[in-house]
Order: sequence, then structure tokens, then C-alpha cells
Amino acid sequence: MKQVAVILSGSGVYDGAELQEAVLTLLAIELEGASYQCFAPNVDQLHVINHLTGDVVEGETRNVLVESARITRGDIKPLTECNVDEFDVLVLPGGFGAAKNLCTFAVDGTDCSFNEDVLTVCQAFAKARKPAAYACIAPALAAKVYGNGVKLTIGNDKGTAEGLNALGASHVDCDVDDVVIDNEVKLVTTPAYMLAENVSQAHRSISKMVKTVLGMK
Repeated sequence: MKQVAVILSGSGVYDGAELQEAVLTLLAIELEGASYQCFAPNVDQLHVINHLTGDVVEGETRNVLVESARITRGDIKPLTECNVDEFDVLVLPGGFGAAKNLCTFAVDGTDCSFNEDVLTVCQAFAKARKPAAYACIAPALAAKVYGNGVKLTIGNDKGTAEGLNALGASHVDCDVDDVVIDNEVKLVTTPAYMLAENVSQAHRSISKMVKTVLGMK
């Protein structure tokens, strides 16, 4: 049974992990006969968003690890406890948290910074040549982790694609129910809710990504 490390970035599409993508990822991993352990950095979110109005909640702070635990029913560990030697595959669902809490691409673009613990773990999987999958906006991290013209996708948004290319990637346009594979570095990416208009489309996107990355040797 393959062991999968899943990195979450909070709880809620606008300031954390996209919940549907996160749950669909965990379900797809189980349906493919693999096992997972979720992790998240033990840091404060960039900010808190009222998901009903879309407004920033002034004066409120939330912790990425604590919020991510909402998705996993409490079964989650600090990212610093993720040992690459114990896992076969790495998966990162999307949501703005991936580009606000794991890195700051959503607010700083190509001048973004990256959480050091996230970068360390992701680079460890890359260095060990273990397969990895990044969904939605999470490929912004993959652009930094792999660089060197790595092939990846966030769908077909030109501005975002240009930003990822500036970070060292080679963006490939992709439909919502498809994936982009870079076999040289064993990376799989998919647009998910960068393009998905409903949960069914997100399901097809995430399921294909998980099935593809788990099939890599």
C-alpha cells in the first residue's frame, strides 16, 4: 500500500485549503487503495476571510494547522514531522491558502515568499525523486520547488501562467478534467477549481490527478 503525505493550508477556499478539493483528494487516495497522512504548517494564516461576504475579518487570527484539523477530523500533524522516507507520494490540494499561507503568490506574485517548512518538505520529495501532485493554484509552489522549465498547469489563465513561468516553470494550458505530467521530475498537476464550475468537474480533475500520481514508479 502506497503511503501519501498530504499538505493542507487551512480550511476555506479564500484563506485556506479548498475544502472540496481536500476531501476529494483524500477520498481519491483511499479509492485507489493507498493510505494518507495529512500535515500543515503550524503558523498563522495570512488573514481570515468571511466566506459569506468575501471580506477580510479585521483583528482575527487563525492557525493553519488548527484550521486544517477541521477537514481531517483532527487527524493531522505539524509539517515539521513529515519525514519523506516514510512516504511514497506527496499531494497538495489547492485553495487560496496554498498561495497565501504556504507561499504568498496570491498577494505578491513573482515577488512572493515561501514558508520554509513547506519548501523543505516539498524539495525533499523532489530530491528523492518521489512522485508529487499539486492541484489548483498549488502549482505556484511547484514552480519554485522544481524550476528549470518544469511542465505544470493551473488551467488557462494567462496572467497566472505568466507568473508561474517567471518563477521557473513552463506552463501548459489544460482542461479541467485533464492533467499535465512532467515525467522527468515525476510531477502531476491539474486545474481543479481554477477551472471547475461544480464539484463534479472538480472530482474528475482531482481523481485523475491522484490516479496518475499513484501510478508513477
